[in-house]
Amino acid sequence: MIKIYHNPRCSKSRQGLAILEESNQDFEVVKYLDEIPTEKELKEIISLLGIKPMELVRKNEQVWKDNYRGKELSDAEIIKAMIENPRLIERPIVINNGKAVVGRPPETIKEII
Repeated sequence: MIKIYHNPRCSKSRQGLAILEESNQDFEVVKYLDEIPTEKELKEIISLLGIKPMELVRKNEQVWKDNYRGKELSDAEIIKAMIENPRLIERPIVINNGKAVVGRPPETIKEII
């Protein structure tokens, strides 16, 4: 089943959700600010995306600027930061059949549905 990691307050995430709704396929919505991914889940997402943890970080978030910017962080420390501050996780993330994309732009979601 398709899964979207969604933040209802984010316009790109809402656009991504609309693409899934229009696809007429079943999907699961994970409001990741309420249901924070575990370390294992986040590592799996990063692996499916084929990126480094740093590439999933929203670097313009104030919490990043205040606490992490300019520091040498390991992948594990970056993942820990995203779990402790889920707003740092780029959104939306859509997973389907062992593939994942960050929906920026939202149209990239169409590549895996």
